[in-house]
Amino acid sequence: MSSCIAIEKIKYFFSVEALDSRITPETDLRKRQKLLSSNGNANNTNSSTNDKDLNSTNNNTASSSSLWRTWEFKFYYVAFLIVVPLMIKTAMDASNETNPNYYKFERLLSNGWLFNRKVDNSDAQYRFFRDNFLLLTTLMIAHLLIKKYTMQFLNITKLRFDCFFGLIFLFAAHGVNSLRILTHMTVLFSIVHVFKRNRRLATALTWTYGIAALFINDKYRTYAFGNILSILSPLDNGYKGIIPRWDVFFNFTLLRMISYNMDFLERWTKQLSISPASSSSSMADPQDSSEPMFRKSSSRSILEPIEESGKYQILNERARLTAPHHLQDYNIFNYIAYITYTPLFIAGPIITFNDYIYQTQHTLPSINRNRIIIYTARFVLCLLTMEFILHFAYVVAVSKTKAWDDDTPFQISMIGLVNLNIIWLKLLIPWRLFRLWALLDGIDTPENMIRLVDNNYSTLAFWRAWHRSYNKWVVRYIYIPLGGSHNRILTSLAVFSFVAIWHDIQLKLLLWGWLIVLFLLPEIIATQYFAIYRNKWWFRLSLCALGGVINIWMMMIANIFGFCLGPDGTKALLKDIFSTFSGFVFFIVASGCIFIAVQVMFEYREEEKRRGINLKC
Repeated sequence: MSSCIAIEKIKYFFSVEALDSRITPETDLRKRQKLLSSNGNANNTNSSTNDKDLNSTNNNTASSSSLWRTWEFKFYYVAFLIVVPLMIKTAMDASNETNPNYYKFERLLSNGWLFNRKVDNSDAQYRFFRDNFLLLTTLMIAHLLIKKYTMQFLNITKLRFDCFFGLIFLFAAHGVNSLRILTHMTVLFSIVHVFKRNRRLATALTWTYGIAALFINDKYRTYAFGNILSILSPLDNGYKGIIPRWDVFFNFTLLRMISYNMDFLERWTKQLSISPASSSSSMADPQDSSEPMFRKSSSRSILEPIEESGKYQILNERARLTAPHHLQDYNIFNYIAYITYTPLFIAGPIITFNDYIYQTQHTLPSINRNRIIIYTARFVLCLLTMEFILHFAYVVAVSKTKAWDDDTPFQISMIGLVNLNIIWLKLLIPWRLFRLWALLDGIDTPENMIRLVDNNYSTLAFWRAWHRSYNKWVVRYIYIPLGGSHNRILTSLAVFSFVAIWHDIQLKLLLWGWLIVLFLLPEIIATQYFAIYRNKWWFRLSLCALGGVINIWMMMIANIFGFCLGPDGTKALLKDIFSTFSGFVFFIVASGCIFIAVQVMFEYREEEKRRGINLKC
């Protein structure tokens, strides 16, 4: 009995539910049954593997009996026990001191702290985080302690503290360049409040200026203050802050500014619609309604809680997005507090203005010791995993020096695959540190990475799970307002165009965004066309798995080309695969291994459905 309890605790520790309180099993029996029998499944319980568990590539498939104990999956376990260690060994052999190309990338390695080995700290983005990790943790502890005792002794609200501390942190981080950020903040705040009576115009101006700000920053990020006004010349030699490249982190600030504007316009329009005078005048002011417009600043927002079983419950995430805050909550102090909120200022995760305001006034049940301890332990585990990889597989240095001469296709592909895992970890680790900081401060943001990068077989699902809080932001403020699934191609073009520009002002990234949409089309069309065969025995075993294999090859090649090996390494890999007999054998064997991995991914998601969870990714 005790061993079963221990196993259940371990399973929960590594589950998606433990990562994010937003992911919870469906408790409504009818909804759960509908999930288990989604898309018209026969709900077969026959012991034959062929009659069970049909799964489509869009993850909206039927759930049936578990396959974990079948002979099919026992074969898969044996394959995993053989192939995964071989993959790890091959990646190490291709990037360690035993490789003949070691002399080409040795100069990029630094002295490490694990087992007297060197460490590959050559990735500039992660190096910045790794070298400043102690500074960030010290800042986190200092912020939490200062906030606790300041609120206790000065009797101020969380929002007021966040506002003033945020301004101090903004200047500490960016120095005199914080004036550039404050200018953008002022312009966008002014736009939405000046033109609030014309929602379409205010929305258009918000997006126009927001996107224009990215181009302005790209070209004029170091533009001299003295060129604007001679009296500002001393600022050009002033303190530039801990992070001189203010424009890099401004992109996350822009998302929060747009969130404030859109949430305010939505609330203003809703209040306008219920105004008694609205029926007689298009210029009616919400202040004419029966709802009081002003209240004491110390009072909480008057909200409409969800009612379940006759008891009022805390608002869930969807309700918090449109929480009916008082219009007075949309003020300059709360705006600054939200934009400069210290734990999330540098890189997120992203939380909407409405959600942030709600959580500063209402502590969510997810903010509890048990969840925070589990989240902290998983963060430390990811941090140590990254350190082990950087000490034993120097694939980043190999990629930077293109040191793969005479390597086999298997070795080159493993260099690329481990690189992808490092990219995933180097983003996940800072995001989880900042989210942990926010959790300790009483703010629960969406988890950005809920799937291991290797646990993806669908391009559509991959983008839902990667940088999840940003995906939620894009869906709320771009995808749905433009029509959502009713106009999927055009909305997807708009989404990925913004995503590309938001990441960097480069034509190749814009083309990348459009190519992503092009690559999505086959999956969308195939999913819709073959949905009629979902109850056939061969659907999962052949058609879906084949689609998953093709998707994974496409995603691996695209990401290896863009973020790991570059054009030279990718060309070398493809040439070796398709121009040599050994390379072609590798391609066939690798495809077989990917096929097995896809089947396990399918069943892993079906297991989640049996628990009442359908992440659609």
